[in-house]
Amino acid sequence: MEAYPRIYEQMVAKHLSDHRQMAILTGPRQVGKTTLCRQADRYYFNWDNIDHRQQILAGPQAIAVICELDRPRAQTPILIFDELHKFSQWKDYLKGFFDTYENQCKLLVTGSAKLDFFRHGGDSLMGRYFAYRLHPFSVAELLQAPNRKSAVISEPSPLDNTSWNHLLAHGGFPEPFIKADPKFTKRWRSLRTKQFIREDLRDYSRVNEIQLLETLATLLAERSGEQIVYANLAKQLQVSPQTTKAWIEILVAGYLGFLVRPYHKNISKALRKEPKWFLRDWSGLKDAGSKAETLMACHLLKAVEFWTDTGEGEFELRYIRDKQKREVDFLVLREGAPWLLIEVKHAETKLSPNLAYFQEATGAAHAFQVVLNLDYEPINCFDYQRPVVVPARTFLSQLV
Repeated sequence: MEAYPRIYEQMVAKHLSDHRQMAILTGPRQVGKTTLCRQADRYYFNWDNIDHRQQILAGPQAIAVICELDRPRAQTPILIFDELHKFSQWKDYLKGFFDTYENQCKLLVTGSAKLDFFRHGGDSLMGRYFAYRLHPFSVAELLQAPNRKSAVISEPSPLDNTSWNHLLAHGGFPEPFIKADPKFTKRWRSLRTKQFIREDLRDYSRVNEIQLLETLATLLAERSGEQIVYANLAKQLQVSPQTTKAWIEILVAGYLGFLVRPYHKNISKALRKEPKWFLRDWSGLKDAGSKAETLMACHLLKAVEFWTDTGEGEFELRYIRDKQKREVDFLVLREGAPWLLIEVKHAETKLSPNLAYFQEATGAAHAFQVVLNLDYEPINCFDYQRPVVVPARTFLSQLV
Protein backbone atom coordinates (compact mmCIF):
# COMPACT_ATOMS: atom_id res chain seq x y z
CA MET A 1 0.00 0.00 0.00
CA GLU A 2 1.49 3.29 -1.11
CA ALA A 3 2.28 5.66 1.75
CA TYR A 4 1.19 9.29 1.75
CA PRO A 5 2.86 11.69 4.19
CA ARG A 6 0.40 13.40 6.50
CA ILE A 7 0.36 17.10 7.29
CA TYR A 8 -0.09 16.04 10.91
CA GLU A 9 3.44 14.61 11.02
CA GLN A 10 4.85 18.14 10.85
CA MET A 11 2.25 19.32 13.35
CA VAL A 12 3.21 16.68 15.92
CA ALA A 13 6.94 17.20 15.34
CA LYS A 14 6.56 20.95 15.90
CA HIS A 15 4.54 20.37 19.06
CA LEU A 16 7.17 18.01 20.49
CA SER A 17 9.89 20.51 19.64
CA ASP A 18 8.19 23.66 20.94
CA HIS A 19 5.97 22.69 23.87
CA ARG A 20 6.25 21.00 27.26
CA GLN A 21 2.54 20.09 27.33
CA MET A 22 1.33 16.66 26.25
CA ALA A 23 -0.34 16.41 22.84
CA ILE A 24 -3.81 14.87 22.77
CA LEU A 25 -4.73 13.66 19.28
CA THR A 26 -8.38 12.91 18.57
CA GLY A 27 -10.29 11.98 15.46
CA PRO A 28 -12.53 9.39 13.81
CA ARG A 29 -11.77 5.70 13.73
CA GLN A 30 -9.20 4.71 11.10
CA VAL A 31 -8.14 8.26 10.35
CA GLY A 32 -4.49 7.34 11.01
CA LYS A 33 -3.84 8.41 14.61
CA THR A 34 -1.93 5.28 15.63
CA THR A 35 0.04 5.12 12.39
CA LEU A 36 1.05 8.75 12.82
CA CYS A 37 2.36 8.21 16.34
CA ARG A 38 4.20 4.95 15.72
CA GLN A 39 6.32 6.15 12.81
CA ALA A 40 9.16 7.33 15.03
CA ASP A 41 11.15 5.32 17.55
CA ARG A 42 8.93 5.88 20.56
CA TYR A 43 7.66 3.99 23.58
CA TYR A 44 4.18 2.79 22.73
CA PHE A 45 1.43 1.60 25.09
CA ASN A 46 -1.97 0.55 23.75
CA TRP A 47 -4.79 0.02 26.24
CA ASP A 48 -6.27 -2.67 23.95
CA ASN A 49 -3.07 -4.73 24.27
CA ILE A 50 -3.36 -6.93 27.37
CA ASP A 51 0.35 -6.70 28.21
CA HIS A 52 0.37 -2.93 27.77
CA ARG A 53 -2.77 -2.62 29.86
CA GLN A 54 -1.16 -4.47 32.75
CA GLN A 55 1.86 -2.18 32.52
CA ILE A 56 -0.37 0.91 32.58
CA LEU A 57 -2.38 -0.42 35.52
CA ALA A 58 0.85 -1.01 37.43
CA GLY A 59 1.09 2.78 37.67
CA PRO A 60 3.15 5.66 36.26
CA GLN A 61 6.29 4.55 38.08
CA ALA A 62 6.17 1.14 36.35
CA ILE A 63 5.99 2.89 32.94
CA ALA A 64 8.86 5.16 33.97
CA VAL A 65 11.00 2.11 34.78
CA ILE A 66 10.18 0.42 31.46
CA CYS A 67 11.09 3.60 29.55
CA GLU A 68 14.17 4.28 31.72
CA LEU A 69 13.06 7.84 32.38
CA ASP A 70 15.69 8.24 35.11
CA ARG A 71 18.45 7.76 32.51
CA PRO A 72 19.54 11.11 31.02
CA ARG A 73 19.57 11.15 27.20
CA ALA A 74 20.45 13.66 24.55
CA GLN A 75 16.97 13.34 23.06
CA THR A 76 13.96 13.36 25.36
CA PRO A 77 12.06 10.06 25.08
CA ILE A 78 8.56 10.14 23.62
CA LEU A 79 5.81 8.07 25.23
CA ILE A 80 2.56 7.24 23.46
CA PHE A 81 -0.64 6.18 25.20
CA ASP A 82 -3.12 4.87 22.63
CA GLU A 83 -6.84 4.31 23.34
CA LEU A 84 -6.25 5.33 26.95
CA HIS A 85 -9.74 6.84 27.16
CA LYS A 86 -11.06 3.28 27.63
CA PHE A 87 -9.42 3.34 31.07
CA SER A 88 -12.03 4.78 33.46
CA GLN A 89 -9.41 6.76 35.41
CA TRP A 90 -7.45 8.00 32.40
CA LYS A 91 -7.61 11.71 33.27
CA ASP A 92 -6.25 11.23 36.78
CA TYR A 93 -3.63 8.84 35.40
CA LEU A 94 -2.36 11.37 32.85
CA LYS A 95 -2.44 14.22 35.34
CA GLY A 96 -0.32 12.26 37.81
CA PHE A 97 2.07 11.02 35.14
CA PHE A 98 2.58 14.46 33.62
CA ASP A 99 3.05 16.20 36.97
CA THR A 100 5.69 13.63 37.98
CA TYR A 101 7.62 13.12 34.75
CA GLU A 102 7.02 16.36 32.82
CA ASN A 103 10.75 17.12 32.56
CA GLN A 104 11.81 13.57 31.66
CA CYS A 105 9.66 12.74 28.64
CA LYS A 106 7.23 13.97 26.02
CA LEU A 107 3.70 12.56 25.97
CA LEU A 108 1.40 11.79 23.03
CA VAL A 109 -2.11 10.58 23.83
CA THR A 110 -4.41 9.31 21.08
CA GLY A 111 -8.02 8.26 21.03
CA SER A 112 -11.45 8.90 19.66
CA ALA A 113 -14.61 10.44 20.98
CA LYS A 114 -14.13 10.47 24.74
CA LEU A 115 -10.83 12.33 24.61
CA ASP A 116 -12.51 15.12 22.66
CA PHE A 117 -15.81 14.98 24.52
CA PHE A 118 -14.27 15.60 27.96
CA ARG A 119 -13.07 19.05 26.93
CA HIS A 120 -16.64 20.34 27.05
CA GLY A 121 -16.93 19.72 30.78
CA GLY A 122 -14.67 20.23 33.75
CA ASP A 123 -11.07 19.66 32.80
CA SER A 124 -8.57 18.54 35.43
CA LEU A 125 -5.86 18.51 32.74
CA MET A 126 -6.11 22.23 32.02
CA GLY A 127 -2.71 23.72 31.21
CA ARG A 128 -1.13 20.29 30.76
CA TYR A 129 -2.06 19.57 27.14
CA PHE A 130 -2.72 20.90 23.68
CA ALA A 131 -5.43 19.14 21.68
CA TYR A 132 -5.25 18.44 17.96
CA ARG A 133 -8.11 17.12 15.83
CA LEU A 134 -7.19 14.79 12.97
CA HIS A 135 -9.11 14.45 9.72
CA PRO A 136 -8.97 12.26 6.59
CA PHE A 137 -7.06 13.26 3.46
CA SER A 138 -8.03 16.49 1.71
CA VAL A 139 -7.01 18.03 -1.62
CA ALA A 140 -4.38 20.32 -0.09
CA GLU A 141 -2.90 17.59 2.08
CA LEU A 142 -2.53 15.26 -0.90
CA LEU A 143 -0.67 18.05 -2.68
CA GLN A 144 1.67 18.58 0.28
CA ALA A 145 1.79 22.22 -0.82
CA PRO A 146 4.21 24.21 1.37
CA ASN A 147 3.81 27.58 -0.34
CA ARG A 148 1.34 29.50 1.78
CA LYS A 149 0.19 32.94 0.67
CA SER A 150 -0.45 33.74 4.33
CA ALA A 151 -0.38 31.87 7.62
CA VAL A 152 -3.49 29.95 6.55
CA ILE A 153 -3.83 30.11 2.77
CA SER A 154 -1.68 28.21 0.25
CA GLU A 155 -0.86 29.12 -3.32
CA PRO A 156 -3.10 27.16 -5.76
CA SER A 157 -1.76 23.90 -7.12
CA PRO A 158 -3.30 21.21 -9.37
CA LEU A 159 -4.11 17.79 -7.95
CA ASP A 160 -3.69 15.00 -10.50
CA ASN A 161 -6.88 13.56 -12.00
CA THR A 162 -6.36 10.11 -10.51
CA SER A 163 -6.09 11.39 -6.94
CA TRP A 164 -9.04 13.73 -7.42
CA ASN A 165 -11.26 10.94 -8.77
CA HIS A 166 -10.17 8.59 -5.98
CA LEU A 167 -11.02 11.25 -3.40
CA LEU A 168 -14.49 11.73 -4.86
CA ALA A 169 -15.25 8.02 -5.14
CA HIS A 170 -13.58 6.59 -2.04
CA GLY A 171 -13.48 9.48 0.43
CA GLY A 172 -10.47 10.72 2.36
CA PHE A 173 -9.99 7.99 4.96
CA PRO A 174 -6.50 6.63 4.25
CA GLU A 175 -7.12 2.93 3.62
CA PRO A 176 -10.03 3.09 1.14
CA PHE A 177 -8.49 6.11 -0.58
CA ILE A 178 -5.15 4.39 -1.10
CA LYS A 179 -6.64 1.05 -2.16
CA ALA A 180 -9.14 2.77 -4.48
CA ASP A 181 -11.11 -0.46 -4.88
CA PRO A 182 -14.92 -0.01 -5.05
CA LYS A 183 -15.65 -3.37 -3.43
CA PHE A 184 -13.17 -2.74 -0.63
CA THR A 185 -14.53 0.77 -0.02
CA LYS A 186 -18.09 -0.52 0.27
CA ARG A 187 -17.07 -3.27 2.70
CA TRP A 188 -14.84 -0.89 4.69
CA ARG A 189 -17.68 1.62 5.02
CA SER A 190 -20.09 -1.06 6.23
CA LEU A 191 -17.60 -2.45 8.74
CA ARG A 192 -16.80 1.02 10.09
CA THR A 193 -20.49 1.68 10.70
CA LYS A 194 -20.92 -1.65 12.47
CA GLN A 195 -17.90 -0.99 14.69
CA PHE A 196 -19.28 2.44 15.53
CA ILE A 197 -22.62 0.94 16.58
CA ARG A 198 -21.16 -2.02 18.48
CA GLU A 199 -18.44 -0.14 20.34
CA ASP A 200 -18.71 3.64 20.32
CA LEU A 201 -22.45 3.82 20.93
CA ARG A 202 -22.17 1.44 23.87
CA ASP A 203 -19.67 3.81 25.46
CA TYR A 204 -22.25 6.60 25.50
CA SER A 205 -25.66 5.03 25.91
CA ARG A 206 -27.67 2.44 27.74
CA VAL A 207 -28.20 -0.94 26.10
CA ASN A 208 -31.92 -0.34 25.55
CA GLU A 209 -31.13 2.76 23.47
CA ILE A 210 -28.75 1.07 21.04
CA GLN A 211 -31.40 -0.01 18.55
CA LEU A 212 -33.01 3.43 18.46
CA LEU A 213 -29.61 5.09 18.07
CA GLU A 214 -28.87 2.72 15.22
CA THR A 215 -32.19 3.68 13.64
CA LEU A 216 -31.33 7.36 14.03
CA ALA A 217 -27.95 6.80 12.38
CA THR A 218 -29.73 5.08 9.48
CA LEU A 219 -32.20 7.95 9.12
CA LEU A 220 -29.33 10.44 8.96
CA ALA A 221 -27.23 8.39 6.55
CA GLU A 222 -28.88 9.93 3.46
CA ARG A 223 -29.56 13.36 4.95
CA SER A 224 -26.07 14.79 4.84
CA GLY A 225 -26.27 18.52 4.17
CA GLU A 226 -29.84 18.84 5.44
CA GLN A 227 -31.12 20.84 8.38
CA ILE A 228 -31.87 18.80 11.47
CA VAL A 229 -35.52 19.15 12.49
CA TYR A 230 -35.50 17.54 15.91
CA ALA A 231 -39.29 17.35 16.20
CA ASN A 232 -39.63 15.39 12.95
CA LEU A 233 -36.92 12.91 13.87
CA ALA A 234 -38.37 12.56 17.37
CA LYS A 235 -41.75 11.67 15.89
CA GLN A 236 -40.19 8.96 13.74
CA LEU A 237 -38.29 7.54 16.71
CA GLN A 238 -41.21 8.04 19.13
CA VAL A 239 -39.05 9.87 21.66
CA SER A 240 -38.87 13.50 22.78
CA PRO A 241 -37.08 16.18 20.76
CA GLN A 242 -34.71 16.67 23.73
CA THR A 243 -33.78 12.97 23.60
CA THR A 244 -33.26 13.15 19.85
CA LYS A 245 -30.99 16.16 20.27
CA ALA A 246 -28.95 14.35 22.95
CA TRP A 247 -28.62 11.28 20.73
CA ILE A 248 -27.40 13.33 17.79
CA GLU A 249 -24.75 14.79 20.07
CA ILE A 250 -23.69 11.19 20.76
CA LEU A 251 -23.38 10.51 17.02
CA VAL A 252 -21.28 13.68 16.74
CA ALA A 253 -19.12 12.68 19.72
CA GLY A 254 -18.54 9.31 18.05
CA TYR A 255 -17.43 11.02 14.80
CA LEU A 256 -20.18 9.56 12.63
CA GLY A 257 -20.98 13.10 11.55
CA PHE A 258 -20.88 16.74 12.65
CA LEU A 259 -23.18 19.72 12.95
CA VAL A 260 -22.82 23.12 11.29
CA ARG A 261 -24.76 25.75 13.19
CA PRO A 262 -26.36 28.90 11.76
CA TYR A 263 -24.81 32.35 11.95
CA HIS A 264 -27.13 35.12 13.07
CA LYS A 265 -25.15 37.98 14.61
CA ASN A 266 -25.89 41.41 13.15
CA ILE A 267 -28.22 39.97 10.50
CA SER A 268 -31.58 41.57 11.30
CA LYS A 269 -33.58 39.19 9.14
CA ALA A 270 -31.74 36.03 10.07
CA LEU A 271 -33.45 33.16 11.86
CA ARG A 272 -31.86 30.99 14.50
CA LYS A 273 -32.55 27.81 12.59
CA GLU A 274 -31.57 24.33 13.63
CA PRO A 275 -28.15 23.03 12.56
CA LYS A 276 -27.18 21.15 9.44
CA TRP A 277 -25.99 17.56 9.69
CA PHE A 278 -23.01 16.24 7.69
CA LEU A 279 -21.44 12.80 7.49
CA ARG A 280 -17.66 12.58 7.86
CA ASP A 281 -17.43 10.27 4.84
CA TRP A 282 -19.01 11.39 1.57
CA SER A 283 -18.05 8.29 -0.44
CA GLY A 284 -21.39 6.49 0.00
CA LEU A 285 -23.68 9.41 -0.83
CA LYS A 286 -25.72 8.91 -4.00
CA ASP A 287 -27.10 12.42 -4.55
CA ALA A 288 -24.57 14.56 -6.44
CA GLY A 289 -25.51 17.79 -4.66
CA SER A 290 -25.38 16.22 -1.21
CA LYS A 291 -22.02 14.63 -2.01
CA ALA A 292 -20.56 17.94 -3.22
CA GLU A 293 -21.78 19.83 -0.15
CA THR A 294 -20.56 17.12 2.24
CA LEU A 295 -17.12 16.99 0.63
CA MET A 296 -16.87 20.77 1.00
CA ALA A 297 -18.10 20.67 4.61
CA CYS A 298 -15.48 18.07 5.53
CA HIS A 299 -12.70 20.08 3.88
CA LEU A 300 -13.77 23.32 5.56
CA LEU A 301 -14.11 21.70 8.99
CA LYS A 302 -10.62 20.23 8.64
CA ALA A 303 -9.23 23.65 7.71
CA VAL A 304 -10.88 25.63 10.53
CA GLU A 305 -9.93 23.03 13.16
CA PHE A 306 -6.35 22.77 11.91
CA TRP A 307 -5.88 26.54 11.85
CA THR A 308 -7.37 26.84 15.34
CA ASP A 309 -5.45 23.90 16.82
CA THR A 310 -2.10 25.13 15.46
CA GLY A 311 -2.54 28.64 16.85
CA GLU A 312 -3.31 30.57 13.68
CA GLY A 313 -6.40 32.09 15.28
CA GLU A 314 -9.96 31.21 16.21
CA PHE A 315 -11.96 29.88 13.27
CA GLU A 316 -15.52 28.54 13.12
CA LEU A 317 -17.68 26.94 10.44
CA ARG A 318 -21.31 28.11 10.12
CA TYR A 319 -24.05 28.50 7.52
CA ILE A 320 -26.37 31.46 6.97
CA ARG A 321 -30.08 31.73 6.16
CA ASP A 322 -32.69 34.48 6.59
CA LYS A 323 -36.49 34.76 6.85
CA GLN A 324 -36.78 35.13 3.08
CA LYS A 325 -35.04 31.73 2.80
CA ARG A 326 -31.96 33.24 1.20
CA GLU A 327 -29.13 30.94 2.14
CA VAL A 328 -25.40 30.41 1.63
CA ASP A 329 -24.08 26.94 2.39
CA PHE A 330 -21.09 27.93 4.54
CA LEU A 331 -19.65 30.90 6.35
CA VAL A 332 -16.17 30.75 7.90
CA LEU A 333 -15.65 33.04 10.88
CA ARG A 334 -12.17 34.32 11.68
CA GLU A 335 -11.74 35.75 15.19
CA GLY A 336 -15.53 35.84 15.42
CA ALA A 337 -15.99 37.94 12.27
CA PRO A 338 -17.32 36.72 8.89
CA TRP A 339 -14.43 35.96 6.53
CA LEU A 340 -15.44 33.49 3.78
CA LEU A 341 -18.83 32.83 2.22
CA ILE A 342 -19.00 29.56 0.26
CA GLU A 343 -21.88 28.36 -1.90
CA VAL A 344 -21.38 24.83 -3.23
CA LYS A 345 -22.62 23.58 -6.59
CA HIS A 346 -22.06 20.33 -8.41
CA ALA A 347 -22.22 21.87 -11.90
CA GLU A 348 -24.09 25.20 -11.79
CA THR A 349 -21.88 28.12 -12.88
CA LYS A 350 -24.53 30.88 -12.79
CA LEU A 351 -23.52 33.00 -9.81
CA SER A 352 -25.97 32.87 -6.89
CA PRO A 353 -27.24 36.37 -5.97
CA ASN A 354 -27.24 35.30 -2.30
CA LEU A 355 -23.45 35.62 -2.19
CA ALA A 356 -23.51 39.33 -2.97
CA TYR A 357 -26.43 39.91 -0.61
CA PHE A 358 -24.80 38.21 2.36
CA GLN A 359 -21.34 39.59 1.60
CA GLU A 360 -22.75 43.09 1.91
CA ALA A 361 -24.76 42.15 5.01
CA THR A 362 -21.87 40.46 6.84
CA GLY A 363 -18.82 42.29 5.50
CA ALA A 364 -17.12 38.98 4.64
CA ALA A 365 -13.85 39.51 2.76
CA HIS A 366 -14.52 36.78 0.17
CA ALA A 367 -17.57 35.15 -1.43
CA PHE A 368 -17.07 32.02 -3.55
CA GLN A 369 -19.40 29.83 -5.55
CA VAL A 370 -17.35 26.64 -5.58
CA VAL A 371 -18.22 24.24 -8.42
CA LEU A 372 -17.21 20.61 -8.10
CA ASN A 373 -16.97 19.58 -11.74
CA LEU A 374 -15.08 22.59 -13.10
CA ASP A 375 -11.51 21.93 -14.23
CA TYR A 376 -8.63 23.36 -12.23
CA GLU A 377 -7.73 26.97 -13.02
CA PRO A 378 -4.32 28.42 -12.07
CA ILE A 379 -5.83 31.39 -10.24
CA ASN A 380 -5.59 32.57 -6.65
CA CYS A 381 -9.18 32.57 -5.42
CA PHE A 382 -8.27 34.89 -2.56
CA ASP A 383 -7.22 37.67 -4.93
CA TYR A 384 -10.94 38.39 -5.42
CA GLN A 385 -13.03 40.38 -2.98
CA ARG A 386 -16.23 40.27 -5.05
CA PRO A 387 -18.40 37.15 -5.48
CA VAL A 388 -16.84 34.80 -8.04
CA VAL A 389 -17.30 31.28 -9.41
CA VAL A 390 -14.25 29.11 -8.77
CA PRO A 391 -13.38 25.44 -9.35
CA ALA A 392 -13.42 23.22 -6.26
CA ARG A 393 -10.05 21.80 -7.29
CA THR A 394 -8.51 25.28 -7.15
CA PHE A 395 -10.22 26.50 -3.98
CA LEU A 396 -9.61 23.32 -1.98
CA SER A 397 -5.93 23.28 -2.95
CA GLN A 398 -5.53 26.56 -1.04
CA LEU A 399 -6.84 25.22 2.27
CA VAL A 400 -5.34 22.45 4.43
